[in-house]
Amino acid sequence: MKRLFLMTFAMLSMTMTFAENENATKMADLEAYDMTVNMRKLSVALDLKEDQMEAVAEIHHTFSAEMLFAAQASKDERKEMVKKAVMKDVKYMNYILDREQYRKYLMLLNATLNNRGLNIYE
Repeated sequence: MKRLFLMTFAMLSMTMTFAENENATKMADLEAYDMTVNMRKLSVALDLKEDQMEAVAEIHHTFSAEMLFAAQASKDERKEMVKKAVMKDVKYMNYILDREQYRKYLMLLNATLNNRGLNIYE
């Protein structure tokens, strides 16, 4: 009886540990797709004008939402969804930002995606 109890306890412990590791992995994946940024710091880095700040904030809000949708998609669809979200974001930012601001934005976006393991060109 004692052996049965110990064996059951051991199996439950291993199952719970496995499930905990799986949940931690899922959370880490979701965090990689969270693209929220401090808009004040972004506006300083890009030297945005007041009217640009609103437009950039709206575009980035949409981009963040699309990235979170991609995080919840199946693994097969995820890469394509990320690529579409990035391309749409870049297209809209090109319209709002001047040449130098756009260049800086692309560098920041590329570094962020690479640091999070979301490189769309792999």
